[in-house]
Amino acid sequence: MSTCWCCGDDFPEERLLRLGSHPEVAVCLRCSVRLVRQARAKHEALHPSLTARLHEVVAGARQTVVRLGLDRLPVVGPGFRWLGDHLP
Repeated sequence: MSTCWCCGDDFPEERLLRLGSHPEVAVCLRCSVRLVRQARAKHEALHPSLTARLHEVVAGARQTVVRLGLDRLPVVGPGFRWLGDHLP
């Protein structure tokens, strides 16, 4: 078990990503997805496009679903989580 440098939780090695030139740094898969979304948002802010606007709309919808707690509903929640994993 190793600790994610982002969230601080412990994970088995197969659920962690190591940074190339800094193998001492481990990030869990959940945090790596969040980091990719943050990196994309920063990149798209510097390079606006139609695709960037679409990603912005999806991110806003995702934030609304989480804010309203819809992702925690027993019937709808798994569907929202699956959709969140497959949207940009």
